Amino acid sequence: MRLLIDLGNTRLKWAQQTTGDWRTDVAALAGRDVVPLLDKVWRAIPAPEKIVISSVSSPETLQVVTHWIERNWSIPPHVIRAQAEQLGVKNGYTDPATLGADRWAALIAVRGLTALPACIVDCGTAVTVDALSADGEFLGGVIFPGLHLLRNSLTHGTQGIKKVADGNDAECLARSTADGVAAGTLFGLVGAMEHLIQEYRKTLGEGMQIFLTGGDAPRLAPRLKLSVTRMPDLVLKGLARVADSL
Repeated sequence: MRLLIDLGNTRLKWAQQTTGDWRTDVAALAGRDVVPLLDKVWRAIPAPEKIVISSVSSPETLQVVTHWIERNWSIPPHVIRAQAEQLGVKNGYTDPATLGADRWAALIAVRGLTALPACIVDCGTAVTVDALSADGEFLGGVIFPGLHLLRNSLTHGTQGIKKVADGNDAECLARSTADGVAAGTLFGLVGAMEHLIQEYRKTLGEGMQIFLTGGDAPRLAPRLKLSVTRMPDLVLKGLARVADSL
């Protein structure tokens, strides 16, 4: 069994992969002690033969996770880093090593799914919109705050807005301040995503495929006036391709 781990800013996601079987799970990281959390969610998992990790979390959190793995399973995990080129993807970043490991894994996953140009939208704590050409070149992308960060910025940066229920996705003709913030952040985020996708299409062409992933994708996808391919475990699929190559 392979264990593929996507260690994010607020969530821990993982997949157990065996021949013909793919099982995924997720746990919230924010505000949690990592060791008791891992004891709870991973204790019953049999020792993997191979472990591949993508992390955008703090170095301290990654160290806790790798130490837990080594202590409990006696196997050193492979922590991926963005490369200049890997598995058919060429990294167009000015400094390739500074590209986030999750974005790199998602690009690798998409390259294994299609030979067409692609736009990859990851709706997590931050939203990233990345462009991948038909010949596998990562052309670049943008990063901006996700839904939770947008709402928090208003509640923490203003006097008159104190709280917005994070599950509140009001319509745009809002009749309260809380609903106005919920609607404004939701529709503003969707509008930014749609605009960027259309800008990328000017470079990548009308045949560009759009892949949507990340924790907020289910809330944002119904609002998009575009045809997208939902891939909730896109980063993990990229880690699976990396594991195949090790």
